[in-house]
Amino acid sequence: METIKTDVLVIGAGSGGLSVAAGAVQMGASVVLLEAHKMGGDCLNYGCVPSKALIASAKTAHAMRHADRYGIASVTPQVDYAAAKDHVADVISQIEPLDSQERFEGLGVRVIREYGRFVSPSVVEAGAYRIEARRVVIATGSSPFVPPIPGLDSVPYLTNETLWELREQPEHLLVIGGGPIGMEMAQAHLRLGSKVTVIEGAKALGKDDPELSEIVLDTLREEGLEIVEGSNARQVRGAAGAIEIETEDGQVFKGTHVLVAVGRRANTDRLDLDKAGIKTTRSGIEVDDRLRTTNKKVYAIGDVAGGLQFTHVAGYHAGVVIRSMLFGLPSKASTRHLPWATYTQPELAQVGSTEAQAKKAHGTAVEIVRFHYTHNDRAIAERKTRGLIKVMVVKGRPVGASIAGEQAGELINLWALVIANRMKMSQVANMVAPYPTIGELNKRAAGAYFSPRLFESDTVKKVVGFVQKWLP
Repeated sequence: METIKTDVLVIGAGSGGLSVAAGAVQMGASVVLLEAHKMGGDCLNYGCVPSKALIASAKTAHAMRHADRYGIASVTPQVDYAAAKDHVADVISQIEPLDSQERFEGLGVRVIREYGRFVSPSVVEAGAYRIEARRVVIATGSSPFVPPIPGLDSVPYLTNETLWELREQPEHLLVIGGGPIGMEMAQAHLRLGSKVTVIEGAKALGKDDPELSEIVLDTLREEGLEIVEGSNARQVRGAAGAIEIETEDGQVFKGTHVLVAVGRRANTDRLDLDKAGIKTTRSGIEVDDRLRTTNKKVYAIGDVAGGLQFTHVAGYHAGVVIRSMLFGLPSKASTRHLPWATYTQPELAQVGSTEAQAKKAHGTAVEIVRFHYTHNDRAIAERKTRGLIKVMVVKGRPVGASIAGEQAGELINLWALVIANRMKMSQVANMVAPYPTIGELNKRAAGAYFSPRLFESDTVKKVVGFVQKWLP
């Protein structure tokens, strides 16, 4: 067995692990990267990239069906599901060189395509290699959680990992789970021509602001999506092409395919964490605010750390641990400025506190600013006026923003910047946005915060009257 000594060992070549490896090696550290499966991890191969590519195909089909709203004849699109999957594969192929083994070896990273497991607090074995590292970063990500529903293991089912292998379009897709993955794929398949039923045990899109979630859900229902809420799956039965899901309240839903999208579980099984003195929780590896595990020489980042499960969060975590490992800085991770988005149409986005969270934390000190898409000229021109932006403000500083509507995932960027840098609403109001843009909504929301202070204030009116009386 070959022994390798290195400054940094990264276990997992997903978004977070690759960011750590690239950053550390380019700053002068020696780096070993372990990845036994696909370079690029879940995001590139099964998550963000393929899902958004399929959503793009679905948007095109939907636009063709509804072109008459723009004075163009609507047509029924001839959907080739296999060709849409070819489009997905092509998108992945264009991005994957950035995440490839060849690129990282070119940067100076030693890439070993094996699973790693701890054999002591400071040693990891991977295949024929024994690796001794000054610091270890666990970035093994997460996998789809498959719930123990009776009968599920006896029928063919899909997850976000196996969906991309499917070449024949589902006639009727049953989706178990109404979270972001379930709702995105439900709408995409609906628009591509499948019948789709979503079965959710609680509330669909339940982690977001309920008022804004409802804007999205109402739109999906109008498009023809069947959304069943408050109904847990009790049993699954049938065979390929003829599957039934019975819920706890006695309803039975029949379809041809099942997609399981009820959440994810941290990938820790192969690591032998107990041999390294690393504790776990129900959601992943236990970490402190510096992302250190209970073994202070080992860090955990991204999904496996048990917090928000998003690619950009893993990238943010990478920056936190690089500052700590390479420079010895007391770098800490925070969640208050981390945004997320669901890429249905309309989109749904959030950063910081929701209205309910802000009211619970700040009581009457919080002001809720609301601005509707119906007052945005670009949204009117594009016929995308269904939407709302809400900003939670405490003493002139935003503490959260919630958006449902066209380009919500783009609009939330500004509020993530504002909250991360503790900026004030006045600074957003001072921004000049090009007209006409959807982005102007952010400035108008800031304007809505100041409008009552300026236009409904007797003091302001008195000051203006006094100035006008004495101005030459």
